[in-house]
Amino acid sequence: MANDEPDTPGFLLPPPLTYLLPLVFGLLLDRRIHVPFLPRSVARSLGWPLLGGGVLLNGWFNFTMRRTDASIDPRKPVSKLVTEGPFRYTRNPAYLSLTMIYAGVTALRNALWPILLLPLVLYVIQRDQTEREEQYLERIFGEEYLTYKTSVRRWV
Repeated sequence: MANDEPDTPGFLLPPPLTYLLPLVFGLLLDRRIHVPFLPRSVARSLGWPLLGGGVLLNGWFNFTMRRTDASIDPRKPVSKLVTEGPFRYTRNPAYLSLTMIYAGVTALRNALWPILLLPLVLYVIQRDQTEREEQYLERIFGEEYLTYKTSVRRWV
């Protein structure tokens, strides 16, 4: 019997939820037991640029995907390999922007708990999403993706 399922990377969770759930959990824990991890001035000086940069990068990512008529949802089949816009500098601008937003919110709140969860979030993003997505793109685009992969870093 043929498989009628579209060929996709097969993620367990949508990527934004992979970031949002631990962030919310960490912030809720912080409300119960607040443990600052940075001096207040450093937290603000670090938090605002991370948050603002993450929002701008996410906007650039979304603009590029819409302009090239590619799906923003990485759980859907890919019709073309996008290598322009932020993809010239990072293979994963959406994940990078979500990481920056997560870190920016955490720094602005000066909350230790969510920052302690960030390595776990990045591990899950790496294992469940980035690696699956790269295998999928190699399967779909072959040599074109392999060439792109050698010229552009995964994160920065």
